[in-house]
Amino acid sequence: MNMFKALQKAEAEKDIEALMSLYHEDFEFVRHQTGTTMNKTELRVILLGMMTHPSFEELMQRCIYENDDILVTHAVMRFQDGSRESVLGAKMIENGLIIRSETGATPMK
Repeated sequence: MNMFKALQKAEAEKDIEALMSLYHEDFEFVRHQTGTTMNKTELRVILLGMMTHPSFEELMQRCIYENDDILVTHAVMRFQDGSRESVLGAKMIENGLIIRSETGATPMK
C-alpha cells in the first residue's frame, strides 16, 4: 500500500494508532503559516483532536505526487471553528515512514 492510501485509510477509519504508525519516531512537522514545529507526540494530540471533533471535516484531499522519498498532497479542510483552508503538504519519507512534514495553508471564504 502506498503512503497516501495508508494515510487515507487510517483517517477514514479514525484509527489514531494506525495513523501514528506511519510516522517516524524522529518526526518533525513544520507549519509555515506560523513558523512553528512539533514532534510526533505533539502531532498525535492535534490529529486525535481533529479526528474526534464532530465539526472537523476534510472536504477534499488528493495526491499530487508520491514516490519512496516524498508525498505531496492538496486538501481543503473545515476546522472546528468553522474556518476553511486550502492546505498544500509535503511529507518526506525515510525507510517507509514520514520523517518530516511541511504545510502551507491559505484561508478560504
